[in-house]
Amino acid sequence: MDDETLDGMPVDSAEELEALITEAQSLGEQERWPEAHEMLVNELDRHPENALLLCWVGLAAQRLGEEAEAYDMFRRTLALSPTDPFILAAAGTGVAALDDPSAESALRLAALTAPDFPFARLAYGSYLSREGLYTEAISELEAARTLAPEDAGVQAELGIAYLLAGRPAPGLDALEEALSLTSDDSWLRGLFGLALVDAGRGEEGAEQLHQSAEERVEDVEVQLLAALAMGAQGWEDPAWEAFARAEAAADSSDGALLSEVEDCLNAGPEASEEFLRTDLGPPLLRERLLQRA
Repeated sequence: MDDETLDGMPVDSAEELEALITEAQSLGEQERWPEAHEMLVNELDRHPENALLLCWVGLAAQRLGEEAEAYDMFRRTLALSPTDPFILAAAGTGVAALDDPSAESALRLAALTAPDFPFARLAYGSYLSREGLYTEAISELEAARTLAPEDAGVQAELGIAYLLAGRPAPGLDALEEALSLTSDDSWLRGLFGLALVDAGRGEEGAEQLHQSAEERVEDVEVQLLAALAMGAQGWEDPAWEAFARAEAAADSSDGALLSEVEDCLNAGPEASEEFLRTDLGPPLLRERLLQRA
């Protein structure tokens, strides 16, 4: 633990808090985030200015979908001017999710002060790619890949940066490598499939979107993308199955899009491919590439 977490506390108290945070981290690794969150929040009254504790409360809240609480915790963390690169990278990424301008300085400081820490380089590179600074982003993310070549998150973010920069070949290669390291990531598989379709590799894209759609039954967009991609390949039965899942998961705001996709599937492969490649695919690809981790 960094010295900043010891300030103002007796050593035994600091050691107990460190052990508690380690236990909460272990719970998180088991996806037991509600328990981890409760355990951490219970310590806030006693340690309201402990940067590591605040940061981990923010991480737990983020995993539970409590965006407002997470942002408040990350903002409070950075207000303490931490120097630990993990805290800077985690809290900086957290506030970046809501476009807080303090994110850039925190993430840059983490990368500059810990150039051999993959998470710091990853966090800063991911931020830069979504800010449109692709050359700098790719440099940071290539450095992160050199440090951690088996890290699926690094490979995925590098692929995203390349795709945003308009370089599909290395982008697709990196996404494929990421999926080889985390084959159960259905969201990433859907992104990969959509990027393949956008690059003109329709059959491969349809296969990836089909698999993603079977796993993400509540994701209306993925179901419709898969339906069109498979329809474009002439795979009628699985295309209509994906469309049926989309109908089942849709709400009233999806009605117009459902109607358009249905018309394309009825019209045949050419209509499905044209609507996917021209109208629906490109904006959804960019939207998903820009989503912050």
